[in-house]
Amino acid sequence: DGLVVSEKVNSNNIDVKIPKSELEAEEKVAEEERPRESDSSILDLSSDYPRDKHISIQRHLADLEKLADLREDERKLCPLCPEEKFRACYGHKLHRHLQNLHWKVSVEFEGYRMCICHLSCRPVKPNLVGDQTLSKLGAHYHCIICSATIVRRTDMIGHVNRHVNKGETESRFITVRAPKSSCKVVKESATDVQVLPNHSTPQKTDSYFNPKMKLNRQLIFCALAVLAGERKPIECLDAFGATGIMGLQWAKHLRSSVKVTINDCNENSVTMIKENCHLNKMKVKLNLREEDHDETVGNGEENSDTIEVTKMDANVVMHLRSFDFIHLDPFGSSVNYLDSAFRNVRNLGIVSLTSTDISSLYAKAQHVALRHYACNIVRTEYYKELAARTIIAAVTRAAARCNKGIEVLLAVALEHFVLVVVRVLRGPTPADNSAKKVRYLIHCQWCEERVFQKEGNMVEENPYHQLPCDCYGSMPGKTAVLLGPLWSGALFSTGFLRRMLLEAVQHGLDEAQSLLKTLLCEAECTTLKHFSTHGPGDENKQEECGVYIRTPDTPAESYLVHGKRKSQEFLRSTAKRQRPEHSAEHPPFYYNIHRHSIKGMNMPKLNKFLNYLSEAGYRVSRTHFDPMGVRTDAPLAQFKTVFRKYSTPTYVGAQAEGPVRLPGDIQVGEEVPAAAVIQVEKAALADGEPAVFAQSYPTHCAAA
Repeated sequence: DGLVVSEKVNSNNIDVKIPKSELEAEEKVAEEERPRESDSSILDLSSDYPRDKHISIQRHLADLEKLADLREDERKLCPLCPEEKFRACYGHKLHRHLQNLHWKVSVEFEGYRMCICHLSCRPVKPNLVGDQTLSKLGAHYHCIICSATIVRRTDMIGHVNRHVNKGETESRFITVRAPKSSCKVVKESATDVQVLPNHSTPQKTDSYFNPKMKLNRQLIFCALAVLAGERKPIECLDAFGATGIMGLQWAKHLRSSVKVTINDCNENSVTMIKENCHLNKMKVKLNLREEDHDETVGNGEENSDTIEVTKMDANVVMHLRSFDFIHLDPFGSSVNYLDSAFRNVRNLGIVSLTSTDISSLYAKAQHVALRHYACNIVRTEYYKELAARTIIAAVTRAAARCNKGIEVLLAVALEHFVLVVVRVLRGPTPADNSAKKVRYLIHCQWCEERVFQKEGNMVEENPYHQLPCDCYGSMPGKTAVLLGPLWSGALFSTGFLRRMLLEAVQHGLDEAQSLLKTLLCEAECTTLKHFSTHGPGDENKQEECGVYIRTPDTPAESYLVHGKRKSQEFLRSTAKRQRPEHSAEHPPFYYNIHRHSIKGMNMPKLNKFLNYLSEAGYRVSRTHFDPMGVRTDAPLAQFKTVFRKYSTPTYVGAQAEGPVRLPGDIQVGEEVPAAAVIQVEKAALADGEPAVFAQSYPTHCAAA
């Protein structure tokens, strides 16, 4: 007992004398804590079974029986049930219990069976008395991947499928993406990115990549290229990187003109972004929120282009730093990120946002649009433009809260997305001017005539008088509805679209070129035949595909202003540059010729009808919102008058297309004798059209 053992502590080289009796007591306790050989043999059932899995996960029923060590002469407990639930019994009864209660209701995954477990692995809620020991032990499953406990079998199957879709198929839960063998490389615009097999399903993957959004990425790239030509270098942010393809395209084609930052809050996406940067021979600058320092990783040949990759919430990164160009492309609505985007964006910078919540924007879920955008909308013939103006109104209010105004550069609404690109103008005056353009819209539900409500705070006695139609007087009940608030200003900037078209031509973006030409025609409200983007005083012109493109006369160096505060002289020159080139904005909204077609009549070809309206003295153009839409400043009554004049009866199959001659000297807009149009009025009322418009029908059409 008096023996003393001397040990040396490695940390500080101090000799500590410990009695031998205390050492023997510690060794005895350690031996008791070690697992018995029988227990270790039970765990080591087969060489292919990993030890880190729960005992309820087995390959064969025989392996599950080995856990109980079945013997005919001994009573054994169920390894997956507590004693109070299933008492010890002989082998034949325990075999039947394991097979019927555990094995048959198991979930299979890659050769393993996740059997149901009744042990106290899952924490249960206390009963009403508060005694947890008397609580009922719930049955559950143990996930083979992440060791989570799931109660229901159907939920367990869905839980495992989500792991598979995310590429998390390792034996235990590790926050890394799938092996490289399961990824494939996709190339777009000379940029290679790795994507997961389920990259097109945003709900089930961390790295969403949609090939159908190629046009959207090209338009955003052209907008960034135009801004890069104004001032260099610019700091741009892709707030939702996913695979990082958009930021990689910016850095690869614009090179030193931009400083790209790709952000994503998902760790798997950040890992894939870094690998895609290395795949395109780009340097990566890590700026993770968990780290206190930045790390630069280079791969491949030396390249001066560096992409900064951040892992944090999009609102956080936009609050911490200032950017010249911000792109928001979340899954769904982007209204939750507008306040952060406009808080630190620099003056004359650009904010672009892509919204994919088309079910609410296209008035399929009107209550969701009211909740997200505080806007009342209904399904109309111009629902796509209504969606774009809804988003711009939300953007205007968010910018005004930060004392900033906006200039809408581009608004595109297609089948899968709505893209809005705005320029930020700092100051209370631009903010007030932009806020004044957010108005309500009066929409007639009978003839679909529409007009923005007049400015002012005074309550109008009869707002129906603002509508050009007289449906309120001729039809029973209330015929109009108030929509909005909506953006009432222009949706396009002609000068900015010209420069975007120039960038699209220089970089060979064919899909964007055709759309930008349509947008230019729509911005100027002219047909493609009369389309021209050059003026008599333009000095720098370039012709591509039969279209004249004017390059900006102001050199890029004039946009460079050092220091955060601008002088008053620079602000005055900036205001002059921001004035629209054309005083007359394009008319709001459009008409669909199919919605206003006449039963029993062949409507004219769209291009010919545009010429007819232009000859009548109205501004007219096609629109990208609707392939059969016509944007014009003509009232709906005159629109239908010209439309009916050049329609032909269906029975005249071989008649050449052209205007239908009215009897005598009756011209468009004049009344036709009532005796000749009684049948036409009935047909118009049967089609759901006001009788007042039936007066413009040709007389021989009524006889037909």
